[in-house]
This record gives sequence, structure tokens and C-alpha cells, in this order.
Amino acid sequence: MKFSFKSIGPAIIVTAVVLGPGSILTSSKVGASFGLAGLWVIAGASALMIGMVALAAKLGVEYKNSLCTELADRLGRPMAIAVGSVLFVLVALFQSSNNLALIGGLEPLLGLDSMSLGMRVFVLVLVNFIVIAAVYVSRDLYKIVESAMKLLVGIMSCAFLANFVVVLMNGRNYEPVYPESSIDWLPLLAMIGTTFSVAGAFFQSYLVKQKGWGPDDVEKSLSDSVMSITILGTMTAIILMTAWRVFYGNPAAPSLSSVGEVARQLEPLFGSFAMVIFSVGILAGGVSSFLVNALIGGTVFADSLNKGSSLSQPWPRHLTVVALLVGMTVALASLIRESGVVYLITFAQALTVLGIPVLALSLVYLGTRPDLTGPQKPARWILGLSLFGFAVSCFLAYLTALRIFQSFG
Repeated sequence: MKFSFKSIGPAIIVTAVVLGPGSILTSSKVGASFGLAGLWVIAGASALMIGMVALAAKLGVEYKNSLCTELADRLGRPMAIAVGSVLFVLVALFQSSNNLALIGGLEPLLGLDSMSLGMRVFVLVLVNFIVIAAVYVSRDLYKIVESAMKLLVGIMSCAFLANFVVVLMNGRNYEPVYPESSIDWLPLLAMIGTTFSVAGAFFQSYLVKQKGWGPDDVEKSLSDSVMSITILGTMTAIILMTAWRVFYGNPAAPSLSSVGEVARQLEPLFGSFAMVIFSVGILAGGVSSFLVNALIGGTVFADSLNKGSSLSQPWPRHLTVVALLVGMTVALASLIRESGVVYLITFAQALTVLGIPVLALSLVYLGTRPDLTGPQKPARWILGLSLFGFAVSCFLAYLTALRIFQSFG
């Protein structure tokens, strides 16, 4: 396998949607609560994500049809619709958290302690309107999205890396205190769910087809998967280490009760420079997640309904807009009710874990069909990681369901 930056394409789109505001928030909270111990979780989740993305890419270049069409041909249309529906619901939940987190990223960047409710509603409606317009106006949506995601991931990478360097160069001005209190495991589950995003991996098979890759491009698809997800894991680790350096063991550490507070709390210690570039990173993550996340739900759901699987077709675009509107509506309802924004974001991120087993099992099923013979068969290490990822997803779904049940108890 040869690594080349020219091969980066479809999987960088997956990286862009996974490394959104919710992921930034949850990894920051894990760094503040668990310290460097969270790095092992990132490494494990990234390895599982590489296996799942590589499997999806392999299926995308080897199978003639899209994944939901393959599922419909083998197991019946109702099964394909069930898979598409699960993914669409997950996307809608994820989209609502992206809306809420975008507000949190704007507040510190604009120098606002808190936006008024009216301003928040206006910003969310405006952003969604612009994205919806882009969905319908763009002729070659894939090329635009790929180019934009490369740019935004580059901005995120530079912003978070520069911020970490600034934080690292400034020594701690406090004596670390590590209280022996109970730890909330929900942010840790949420970080696993965002890094190991099978919904994003599932969409990789559609992206390689949009790219025009076929059986002759297997090496490109594998290189793309490994390099892009490695970027995802590295950026998540840098964000976690930033939070560890600033907040872990700090007796005066804030509760991180809002998304923007993660960025704002850097200003008293390291000046406005660190705060601004961290906020730029959050906004870049928000913009990148906004469109691609909705595209995942709209495209796969349209395919499950046998309404097309290409971004150039009308139904995938229509259902993408529906996903955007659902996410915006849920976010607006949360703002109007003045619910705890961080809890809602973390809750939505953790809840996505519940749908992972269904999508993971679908990928494993299609990757182990007997008609994939010889060089068409996925490599053993890919299937091994994917099978282990399915097992982990089932365990995480159980823990998440138990945690959510207890939170309502």
C-alpha cells in the first residue's frame, strides 16, 4: 500500500463530518475528566474506524450497485429501508447537535458572552438556508464538497495544532488536584461514538462511487482510508491533550457547561490568540459537519427507498434537505426550552452509538458474501477489525442504553 496525498479524497469527507463540534466538545470533556488516559480510547476507536472505512471503500469499488441496493437484492427491500431509516435518524440527532455547537463556536469568536435567543434562532435559520441553497444550486455537489472538506480539515488541523503549541509552551500555574469523586462516563462513550462513526464509514462506499473509483483503484481507496482516519485520530488526540493540559487536575477548572466555554476558558491563561484560533477550529468543524452529515442521511435513505444513490440525483438532495430541517427544528426547540446545551449535545452524540450495530452488521454481512472471490475479498485484517468493531459497537450500545435509562430514572 502506497501513501500519497493525491489519493486523499472520499475519506477526508468522512473525517470532516466526524470531526465536528460535538466531537471537539466531547474530546475536550474527556481530556478534562480523564486526562491522557483518554488517548488509548482514541487510538482504539481510530483503529476500528480505519477497518470499517476500509471495508466500506472496498465494497464500494468491488460491488456494481450501492450498499442499500445490494442489501435489497439479497435480503429484500424492507431490510434496506430499515438500515436507511436507522442511519437517517442518527443523522438527524447528530445534525441537531451540530446546530447547537455552531452557536457555541460563534459566541467566543464574536466576543459575546451569550447570544440572545432571537439572535441564536436567526443564525441557525440563516446557516441552514445557505446550506440548503448550496444543495440545490450546486451542479457537481461531490467535487465541491471534497474540495471544501480538504480546505476545512486543513484549517482545523492548523488551528488546533497551533493552539496546542501555545498551550504547551505555557506552564501550569496551579498544583494539580485530582478529586476522588464519581466520574461521568457519558462523554467517554460519546467520544467513542463520534470517532468510531460507522454511519460515516457506511457512506464511504457511496463516496468512492461518486469519485469514480472501481476495482482498479483498490490501493487508492485503502490509502485514502488509512491516511484520512489517521488525521481524524491525530486531531482528536491534540484536542484532548489541550484540554488535559489546561483543565485536568485544575482545582479552578470550569464545568464546561457550554461549547464556547471550552474556547473562552483559554483566554485568561493564554490570551485571546489561543481562544480565537480554537474557535476558528470549532467553526470549521461545524461548517464541515453541517452539510456532509445531512448528505449521509439523505443519500443512504434515498438509496434504501430505491430513489437513487448519487448526489447529482434529486431525491438524495431532497432528503438531505429534510435531514437539515429536522436537525434545525430539534435544535431550535432545545434553545427555546432553554435546555442544557452541552448535555443535549453529549446525549445526542452518545445516542448515535445505539444505531452503530445495525450499520456495522450490514457492512460485515456484505463483506463476507461468497460471491466476493479472489482479489475481490476484503483483506483479513480489514474483516478482523470490522468484526471486532461490530462486537465493540454492541457492547457500547448496551452501556449507552443503560446510561440513558439511568439518566431518566
